[in-house]
Amino acid sequence: MKTASNNQTTRELILVLAASGKTGRRVADRLEQRSVAVRRASRSAAIPFDWHDPTTWARALEGVTAAYVVYTPDLAVPAAPGAIEQFTKLAVRSGVDRLVLLSGRGEEEALRCERIVQNCGIEWTIVRASWFNQNFSEGAFLDPVLGGAVALPVGDVGEPFVDADDIAEVAVAALTESGHAGEVYEVTGPRLLTFAEAVTEIATASGHPVDYRQITPDEFEAGLVAQQVPEDAVWLLKYLFNEVLDGRNAFVTDGVQRALGRAPRDFSDFARAAAASGVWNQTVTA
Repeated sequence: MKTASNNQTTRELILVLAASGKTGRRVADRLEQRSVAVRRASRSAAIPFDWHDPTTWARALEGVTAAYVVYTPDLAVPAAPGAIEQFTKLAVRSGVDRLVLLSGRGEEEALRCERIVQNCGIEWTIVRASWFNQNFSEGAFLDPVLGGAVALPVGDVGEPFVDADDIAEVAVAALTESGHAGEVYEVTGPRLLTFAEAVTEIATASGHPVDYRQITPDEFEAGLVAQQVPEDAVWLLKYLFNEVLDGRNAFVTDGVQRALGRAPRDFSDFARAAAASGVWNQTVTA
């Protein structure tokens, strides 16, 4: 257990990348609740940061002593290792002394990026996660849930869905407390669920009928194209469903317990809280 507030290190400024995203927003909020100075980075921020525009990186790193690094859209894309290497070198030159990288479970490309950060010469922590609970309430699966039908190219493979709040709390601990340097926290929920089981739990919690149907990879791709999903996003989704969801991640880990000294949140608790928020009572817009 890496806690104890009396061991917390005071830091001048923490850079949070993807600060409008699922984990970045939560990390930034929690840091500010601790009265930590935060620079929220995104393409639309006052000090913009764009992974596709390296000329924005130096200003975002000015005065920063630690950074929460989230590569968008995903470390699995071919451009990620080069960008992570370039960013990490610049961060070190800029005086950053601690990096916390959000990585992906079961992704060989993500492991390459992890090794780059691990060899950067400053303190580092890896937070390795896969499918978030919040994909059903804030992400790609929200509209299908609202429409009452989730159709995906995955069957009875179990996934230990992890809560974005747990990821954020692990990241905040690694950014602000001693004892996390050099740790790889592979974070999961406490149990395996298939996508069909997850959808059933959402239906139960929300009180609205939501069906799950397994479709073929070709049907999935055709649906994405029909929705005019960008080509790079189609590639990424195909990769995640066709390769990462092959059973390689069908086991739970103790990352949340090791980092925070408590059990991870269960999917049922997430579903009840999301239902109580009213997020699944919306109307799908065309």
